[in-house]
Amino acid sequence: MKDLTPSCLVAVVQAEPVLFDKKACLEKALGYIDEAAARKPDLIVFPELFIPGYPIGMNFGFSVGKRTQPGREDWLRYADASVVAGEGEFKALAQAARRTGAYISMGFSERDAVSGTLYNSNVIFEPDGAYKVHRKLKPTGSERVVWGDANEGYFPVTDTPWGPMGSLICWESYMPLARVALYQKGVTIYISPNTNDNPEWQATVQHIAIEGKCFFINADMLVRRASYPADLNEAETVARLPEMVCRGGSCVVDPYGHYVAEPVWDREAILFAQLDMRLPAACKMEHDAVGHYARPDVLELTVHEK
Repeated sequence: MKDLTPSCLVAVVQAEPVLFDKKACLEKALGYIDEAAARKPDLIVFPELFIPGYPIGMNFGFSVGKRTQPGREDWLRYADASVVAGEGEFKALAQAARRTGAYISMGFSERDAVSGTLYNSNVIFEPDGAYKVHRKLKPTGSERVVWGDANEGYFPVTDTPWGPMGSLICWESYMPLARVALYQKGVTIYISPNTNDNPEWQATVQHIAIEGKCFFINADMLVRRASYPADLNEAETVARLPEMVCRGGSCVVDPYGHYVAEPVWDREAILFAQLDMRLPAACKMEHDAVGHYARPDVLELTVHEK
């Protein structure tokens, strides 16, 4: 492990997206970036699919072997609100990274510029505006009818003064080999944009921080039933959702599994956490999952990256 800058200030934005409206989501994100910038954070992290929001509970007219025209119309509306990497929204976020001097992690629905397929993606911008995009390897459950499997951008990591930084989106963190792929790249900061507001997820994030000897940045969002556009074709489905669809629970966990920033529920907030970057190395004295606590002569992971 290379020498690391000893401290990193992280700002985790737990906020409610403006569903199906990428312009409003971007404006809200930029507002939060500027608000967080007053504390001069080194890293600002947003939740999964913050642009244009995560349409929890919708099915877009899919059933086994069947589709509906109203569902297609809602899906097209969501696709139109999705972001093509490198275009206007990216330029605005890159400018924000340059303006604030911070790394910025943003979850977004990515529309492929060529094929039109959507991907559940996360981008990390560097302070000079450069960026890397990670596409979710396997959309979870019925997410598969909205977003495709990643076909590139499997495990990109960003070199930072605090060590390599990477992300896995939501339930990708339940893919043990995907976690190891990041561990093998030496990640000290593991970013998880997600929509997991269940208590079991808190146990998961603590476990992964201990297992990987890394800081776990748990970035969740708020979604209320009132967040959904009133004129969706799936209005009846939305009407059956609870008033609070996703409660948040964002937090930051250190490599010992302890909270650096406690979970926040049911409200928008910016969580600030000062990371002691001596810990990832110190914790590996007795356990290094891809170093002295590994048995490469017995167990080996092969990653097919493009």
